[in-house]
Amino acid sequence: MSIALLRNLFLLIILSACASVSRNTKAVSNSEVDIYSSVQPSIDAEQKPKSLMDLPQSQDGGFVLAPGFYEAEFKTYCLQPGTPDPSQGDAYLQGAVTGYRKDIIESVLVNSRNRPEVDQRNVQLLLWSIVSGSDFNKLSSAVQSDAFKLLTPKQVFTLKGGVMGVIKTVSQSSGAFNGGNDIQRLFETGISSYESFERLAVLKEPAKIKRKDVKYDQWYKQDENYYVRYFPVNYKKVRIQVYVPDGLMDAEGKVNGEHLLFDPTGLQAIPAFTNAQRLGIGAPVLDMIRVIIQVNKKTNYPQKSPDKKITKTPPVGK
Repeated sequence: MSIALLRNLFLLIILSACASVSRNTKAVSNSEVDIYSSVQPSIDAEQKPKSLMDLPQSQDGGFVLAPGFYEAEFKTYCLQPGTPDPSQGDAYLQGAVTGYRKDIIESVLVNSRNRPEVDQRNVQLLLWSIVSGSDFNKLSSAVQSDAFKLLTPKQVFTLKGGVMGVIKTVSQSSGAFNGGNDIQRLFETGISSYESFERLAVLKEPAKIKRKDVKYDQWYKQDENYYVRYFPVNYKKVRIQVYVPDGLMDAEGKVNGEHLLFDPTGLQAIPAFTNAQRLGIGAPVLDMIRVIIQVNKKTNYPQKSPDKKITKTPPVGK
């Protein structure tokens, strides 16, 4: 074997080892839940939330907020296989998607909002294959087809291995990737039963409490001084409530000259005091036609897919 070939092979092995380390998802530490504000909004216990879906929407999909108490249900996806299903009473807060191929995961979540015809199960199977580092080519034809609806050709090429595809072959033969990963092995066998993957990824057992001083219904204060809280129904769905205090906006319904936007799609809901599932947030459960408002402000959330198409809409009132 030539010296040049040996040098290239050594480089590939080193790179593969680095790749295997980078795919680890950051765990939630106790310090992360300290971002809860000690100041909580005062809401009458008898006050019923309005539907968040009744609010206008920005051209990028965010909700244009107004003073009041709102809620809506959103589709969610397991992003941490091998952890318990959320249960009633689990407290959740929001955060950016982290870990292996987080940019591609964000794109799947965000673009699923514009493709309601894509089966939620296929989105979940695609995400399980991504977070586990499984072979894209082992996915069913239906899941692969839907992947092309949610991702760019370049992103799919990356999932297939791209120009670095040889790394996967080398790392698997050298044991650099975890050959005991149950999700990976299930994809490798070609099993198409969703329930088989679900049994491995979503544990049907109570979540372990790691911190007892966090209330399940505590509000998470945003930088713009409104509040959000999350109530998971299960790993497939979460109820999100938003509270915007009176006096926060000017007479035009703006803050510092900008509309106040809320867009959870593409983020993840993180358990505040248990080891339950991390949930990627997708489209609202109810898909309704809303008034579109053209706004200039962009949210501070993670960058959405650069290939997302923006549908031109007529001005309000036309």
